[in-house]
Amino acid sequence: MNLSKKNVLFMAAATGLIVANLYYCQPLIILIADEFKIPHADAGTITYLTQAGYAIGLFFMVPLGDKIERKSQILFTTLASVIALVIAATAQSYLILEIASLLIGITSIVPQLILPLAASLSAPEERGKVVGTIMSGLLVGILLSRTLSGFVGDILGWRAMFWIASGLCLVLFFIIKKQFPYNKPVFRGTYGDLIGSLFTLIKEQPLLREATLINVFSFAQFGAFWTTMVLLLSAEPFSFNSATIGLFGIVGASGALAAPLVGKLGDKGNSRIAVGYGCMLIALSFIIFYFSDSSIIGIIFGIIFIDIGLQGVHISNQTRVYSILPEARNRMNTVFMSFSFLGTAAGSAFGLFLWQFGGWHAVTLGCLLLSALAFSVYAYTYKSKRKPLES
Repeated sequence: MNLSKKNVLFMAAATGLIVANLYYCQPLIILIADEFKIPHADAGTITYLTQAGYAIGLFFMVPLGDKIERKSQILFTTLASVIALVIAATAQSYLILEIASLLIGITSIVPQLILPLAASLSAPEERGKVVGTIMSGLLVGILLSRTLSGFVGDILGWRAMFWIASGLCLVLFFIIKKQFPYNKPVFRGTYGDLIGSLFTLIKEQPLLREATLINVFSFAQFGAFWTTMVLLLSAEPFSFNSATIGLFGIVGASGALAAPLVGKLGDKGNSRIAVGYGCMLIALSFIIFYFSDSSIIGIIFGIIFIDIGLQGVHISNQTRVYSILPEARNRMNTVFMSFSFLGTAAGSAFGLFLWQFGGWHAVTLGCLLLSALAFSVYAYTYKSKRKPLES
C-alpha cells in the first residue's frame, strides 16, 4: 500500500512527540542540579546518557524491524518508553535519574522504526519528500521539546515534564494501534545473523560509511551546542531561567521548515550537494557563536544556521542511505542513526569537557574542529579516485 498524506502527517506527529523524550532534560539541567545538590555541569551527564541510550537502542532494537512485524515493535517500544519516563518522574536520587535517562534513550527509538516503515510504503519518486516531511516532525519535536520543557519546569518543576511525557506516549500508543499500517518483514535469519549483517553492511557499502561518518561529526556539534548553551544562558550576563532558555527551541524549530525542501532535492538526485551546503552552514553557525558569548542576536542567528545545516546534512544523507538495499532499510538505518547519536552523546560529553576547560570559546573552537573533520570526509570521498559516491 502507498501512504496517504494523512498517514504521513500522523507519522510525522508521532515521530516528533516520541523523539522529544530525548531532549526534555536539557533545559531542566539547572533545576535538577539544584534539587540533587550537584554542580550544574555534572547534571549535564543525563543529556549524553540519554543520547547514548538512544544509540544502544538503535543498534540492538531497530534491526529487528527487518525481522519482526514493525507495527508490533513500535507498540511494544512506545509502552516501554512510558515506563522509563515514569521512573524518571519518580526518581529519588540522581543515580536513579541517570539510569532512567539511559532507559528513556533506549526506548525512544520509535522514530527510527517509523522512518523505514514509511520509506517501505512510499513510491520511489516520493520517498525523499515523505522522509523529509516525517523528519520535519522529528526535528520540530526535538526543538520544541526544549521550549515546552523549559516552561513546564519553571512553572510545575522538572518532574512534571516527565509525567506529561509519559501521558503523551500512552495516548500515542492507542492511536498508533488504531492508525498505523502493518508491514511484513523480509529477513529470515536469526537475531545473531541480523546483528552480524550490520558489520557486513558497513564493510560493503562505501556510501553508508561516508554518510554515517559525516553525520557523526555533524551530530556531535549539535549535541555540544545544545548541552552547553544551557550553561551559557543560565550564567552571567544572561542569567535566564529554564522557561526563557526553552524559548530558544522555537528559533531552532524554524529551521525544520527546510526539511521537505531538502527531501525534494534528494528526489531530484542532488542529495550529496545538499550535504556539502549543510556542513558549511553548521561551520558558519559556530563562527557566529564564537563572537556571541554576550549577544542574544548572534545566538539566535547561529541557532537558525546550525538547525538548517543539520537538516541539510541529515535528511540528505538519510535519503541517500535509503536509496540502497531496500530489503535492509532497518539495518541500514540502524548503522546510520546509531553512530549519528553516538556522535551526539560524544559531542555532549566533549562540549561539557570543553566548557569546564575553557568556557564558551573553547566549546565553539572544538566544534569548528569537528566541522573540519566533517569537511575532510566530504572532500576525501569527492576527490577519491574511486567511483564517486552518488545518490
